Amino acid sequence: MGAAGRDFHNFNVVYRDDPGSQVVAFTATQIPEIAGRRYPPSLAGPCYREGIPIVEEATLATLCRQECIDQVVFAYSDVDYAHVMHQASIALGAGADFLLLGPERTMLQTDVPVIAISAVRTGCGKSQTSRWLSQLLRKKGLQVAVIRHPMPYGNLAQQAVQRFATPADLESAHCTIEEREEYEPHLAAGNVVYAGIDYAQILALAEREADLILWEGGNNDFPFIRPNLHIVLVDPLRPGSETSHHPGEAVLRMADIIIIAKVNSAAEEDIGQVTAMARQINSTATLIHGTSQVQLDDPERVRGKRVLVVEDGPTITHGGMPHGAGYVAATQAQAAEIVDPRQVAVEKIAAVYAQYPHIGPVLPALGYYPEQLQALRETLNAAQVDVVVSATPCDLDALIDLNKPIVRVRYEFAEAGEAGLGHWIEIFLQEQKLRPRD
Repeated sequence: MGAAGRDFHNFNVVYRDDPGSQVVAFTATQIPEIAGRRYPPSLAGPCYREGIPIVEEATLATLCRQECIDQVVFAYSDVDYAHVMHQASIALGAGADFLLLGPERTMLQTDVPVIAISAVRTGCGKSQTSRWLSQLLRKKGLQVAVIRHPMPYGNLAQQAVQRFATPADLESAHCTIEEREEYEPHLAAGNVVYAGIDYAQILALAEREADLILWEGGNNDFPFIRPNLHIVLVDPLRPGSETSHHPGEAVLRMADIIIIAKVNSAAEEDIGQVTAMARQINSTATLIHGTSQVQLDDPERVRGKRVLVVEDGPTITHGGMPHGAGYVAATQAQAAEIVDPRQVAVEKIAAVYAQYPHIGPVLPALGYYPEQLQALRETLNAAQVDVVVSATPCDLDALIDLNKPIVRVRYEFAEAGEAGLGHWIEIFLQEQKLRPRD
């Protein structure tokens, strides 16, 4: 059971070459337009010459009974505990075992030092932290390979192994908004990004040109590659999320360093609550603070104006946030009014608001497939506003034609307090005896 990421990886490393198992199907959730397709033979291996069907998760009970399924493997992330047990109950009720594969069975091994960035929820600030860290490492002369959690939403066979070094690479791969949100800022920072589906091949490619691998996780998943240093972010804007969502609590228990993120915008009481819970769950990890610095490209174009705010998609949808950095930036810039996009949302966008009723007066950047991207454009163009405040990390203006100006919001990690992240990274590099290549 998955969302075109962890499920594919677990299959590749545990079941693909196992003659004692027959994988009947993948079930699909979270990702639109992937059910009804097949995991291709080129990735599924010689035991699956016709590939493996990908079916709707809603068919799970029927599928278990029809195929006499012995085991259901749950393999996606950032879902609350009640959801996990609901799916378990469906499997158990149909007579199957319900299984969660752990890190020891699914993490790949490499001789190249690995730093992993994970979080207890989507939207804690993994990407900005990994960008900051990559810049620090490059300043020390190290060759850094960023390996991203998978987002294979297009042609699966063609996306087995991906390397992105320039914006042209994103165009050639027909990347969605969701992929661009993760890749574009890294390319702008000078990083090379690896992603795809077959992470054994991806890792082999990255190893050849890197002194150090930086794993940037997706959602709140644990790493695909065994880390030498595991950094995990918790979010005081969502106190209580340390122990509410799978597998965020497991990731927190694995951490070497815990970053209490966004301390510049959270209440002291919430920072204290999250810190106490993190210490209770993982008493051996180093706790440090970090901030998220939010900045508008041109605040004067927003001041006193009617604005529509576009936010990073996953943070606002399954990340559970009512709004994000865009709403904060527009408020700080003293926008006259933040217009609720529901007033003009076309059908495909309205369906997202119905699915995620917690969303506030903002528009999540959605573009998993061309029709959804078109729906985003139509919704934005229909809004009677002066300016769009865009906090999606990708360049929205370059992707869709809009009839109104866009002001971008940028947000970057910064250390807070003494003995911050840089201090502990320096110690790690010394322990690993890492030096730039000759």
